[in-house]
Amino acid sequence: MKYHLITLGCPKNKVDSDGMEMLLRNAAYAPSASARDADVLIVNTCGFLEAAKEESIGVLQDLGRRKRRNQVLIAAGCLAQRNGDEVLQRVPKVDGLLGTRRWMDVVELIQGVRGGKDQRQFQKYSLLGDPDAAYANAVPRPPVVGGSAYLKISDGCNAPCTFCTIPSFKGKLRSRPLEAIVDEANALVDAGAKELVLVAQDSTDYGRDWGEPNSLPRLLAAICNRTDDRLRWVRLMYAYPGHVSDELVATMASHAKIVPYLDMPLQHGDARTLRRMRRPNRLEMVYDHVAKLRQAMPHIALRTTFIVGFPGETEEEFQGLLDFVDAIQFDKVGAFRYSPEPGTPAALLPDPVPDAVQEERYARLMERQQPISLRKNQAQVGKMLEILVEGEGEVAGSGDPLLLGRSYRDAPEVDGLVLVPGVRGVPAGEMIEVHINGAMEYDLVGEPLVVETFRSKKPVIELV
Repeated sequence: MKYHLITLGCPKNKVDSDGMEMLLRNAAYAPSASARDADVLIVNTCGFLEAAKEESIGVLQDLGRRKRRNQVLIAAGCLAQRNGDEVLQRVPKVDGLLGTRRWMDVVELIQGVRGGKDQRQFQKYSLLGDPDAAYANAVPRPPVVGGSAYLKISDGCNAPCTFCTIPSFKGKLRSRPLEAIVDEANALVDAGAKELVLVAQDSTDYGRDWGEPNSLPRLLAAICNRTDDRLRWVRLMYAYPGHVSDELVATMASHAKIVPYLDMPLQHGDARTLRRMRRPNRLEMVYDHVAKLRQAMPHIALRTTFIVGFPGETEEEFQGLLDFVDAIQFDKVGAFRYSPEPGTPAALLPDPVPDAVQEERYARLMERQQPISLRKNQAQVGKMLEILVEGEGEVAGSGDPLLLGRSYRDAPEVDGLVLVPGVRGVPAGEMIEVHINGAMEYDLVGEPLVVETFRSKKPVIELV
């Protein structure tokens, strides 16, 4: 039996897909790069935004159109949990639904679909269940491709954000046991991970469901202290303003494995907009967080995300966001245009911002951030940075080899790269030191610190 798995959406979905893959392989299913050759087709869907929902539906419909009679098509993840009935209505050839916290039952679901008397006539089968059920189970993950792996520490969310659908289908916060997380961290290191990227809906809320709201520092210390030196980087994503405690800052600063990097999605920089979002709106608190982080870790890279065009956002409020960006000087900024999501309080707010205005404000925000990002990158020129190699490419126009890597300042998939032209032969997952000799708005350029050719199984660095 073969399976073909497509993962859509955020890194948290990638973690669940990795778990499903391990279970499928243990059950004697083999991966197939081709949907045509697979017996089971699985799409781990995203349902966070309407655009993501439509993308997931489109992928399912495409697979459904080409599906053979003896193939099983499963919709897993967020959209299956949030809009399962709609999925079945719009994609009738879907055979099974697998909810957000039932991924560990993927083999049971396949067996249920195939449970009909005639193996060629499948029955519809769903495993959605209580979103809090069975989530804490620790499942070792399959071998790491490259040197970086996501490690999910909790799921669900207690925040009341008016624009967000996640609590409606993910449920309330459910933190994983510390021991289970540390065990998985060690399994990932054994599988080759040199970087662990900690993810959750709100990583800094870890432990609050146990009545221990400041448990993240203890978890970070445990991961650092109970993994060996093969683990080089621990990266923290998705911190919530107001939950960045002094203990967390001190822990990040005191452990060499924790990279000086923090992603803290703030969503806006004007208190009036933040109040309508039901987000923390005391901007003084954010300034205080940033000051403490930069004092403890002078080289820290700070990333955030903003929403433009939220209902009622006036030009004055948007200017407040631009002023906020100027004042904080974030290293990395991501932005989204507001999307009204059915069932959220924000979808009922008056004074929607026209699409054309949203587009114009998005462009102005990114234009405002670009010179800041460039200055931050230019400050790295002349420094030695260790990079985690992600692969190889070619220099545009010349075809010359180009090594692609990330420094501690760059999270996978969302930030920039360190480009090392003229180098080939370094396997993905290796770490090398480079001298930074160029900077662009989003990427850095460098050259290897030491040019060597290794024999046997060691990496080859060859200048051409």
